[in-house]
Amino acid sequence: MSLAVVAGKLDRGQRLSLEDGVQLFEHPDLLEVAALANRERERRHGDLTYYNFNIRIEATNVCVASCLFCSFARLRPGDAGSYTMALEDAWEKLRVRHDQPLTEVHVVNGLHPDLPFDYYLEMLRGFKRIRPEIHLKCFTAVEIAFFADLYGMTDERVLCDLMAAGLASLPGGGAEVFAERVRKKICHDKADADRWLSIHRIAHRLGMKSNVTMLYGHIETNEERVDHMLRARALQDETGGFQAFIPLAFHPDNNQMRKLPAPSGSDTLRVHAVSRLMLDNIPHVKAFWIATGVEMAQTALWFGVDDLDGTVQEEKIYHMAGSRTPEALSTGDIERMIRAAGRTPVERDTFYNVVRKPAEKPLEIG
Repeated sequence: MSLAVVAGKLDRGQRLSLEDGVQLFEHPDLLEVAALANRERERRHGDLTYYNFNIRIEATNVCVASCLFCSFARLRPGDAGSYTMALEDAWEKLRVRHDQPLTEVHVVNGLHPDLPFDYYLEMLRGFKRIRPEIHLKCFTAVEIAFFADLYGMTDERVLCDLMAAGLASLPGGGAEVFAERVRKKICHDKADADRWLSIHRIAHRLGMKSNVTMLYGHIETNEERVDHMLRARALQDETGGFQAFIPLAFHPDNNQMRKLPAPSGSDTLRVHAVSRLMLDNIPHVKAFWIATGVEMAQTALWFGVDDLDGTVQEEKIYHMAGSRTPEALSTGDIERMIRAAGRTPVERDTFYNVVRKPAEKPLEIG
């Protein structure tokens, strides 16, 4: 099986098809696929690798959805392991880091049936009162759909009200796999693919940027993976609003899919490489080191990846599913990690504006 046809298309600037993507997944020589992905990565970004100084906050894990792959959610308040932060506690996560040059707060939550909409609006307003310049990347499209249905609003009205309170961009979570077959089996009772894409379409029209994820390594086929990428590519053609594509590895611990194995390292690297090759119009491919593991994220920098997310500082969703990665990395850790992989680190803001090009020797920031 030769990749000559695929390589020729890339040389001519032609788009890859569903069939091309499936061939890339089935090709026996992973390093040959990696070479093509690395070439496309370096055409766009050279040896630069981006990261940001961010904090992640998960304000509640109470969630009415019953996603089979989730180890984070608890169905009802009061269930063992359930929690919902008071707003003061959420704000304190930012307040205590007053001395850190953070540029982004990233918030994702469960779908809590009993909280008022003002809880979320006031959360954003409070963050902006503490640090007016902070970028708020909050609430997945699944959360936006849930808010609209729960509070009797349109998706657009929800987004406009959140933007007025300080929301600046959307994360890419909740996309899982767009294929209807997969969603019916693993997440049947939350926003479907069309609704997810529609909410990002609206967000882009309102002037917000966003990301798009893909949960891989469970029951999806290679065709369904490529179809997911093509649907994201089609919306990007329409709006130009996606900044990064983020493959997320399935973790089996402590959830209803625990009998399945986690994806292999080679599969993780291949997914990132194929993503870079298929998504010619999405600027960045991110390896979320929390999900992949630090060493695998480093390796992925030669498999099409140019972004490693950020410092994170606190993370529950993957760690409750068995992730053994650190919950935080300092900027110095990330810079060393990137340099050890043979790449050049660049600290960015949410919009990929350069905040700082680190000195030759990495900084020691706590």
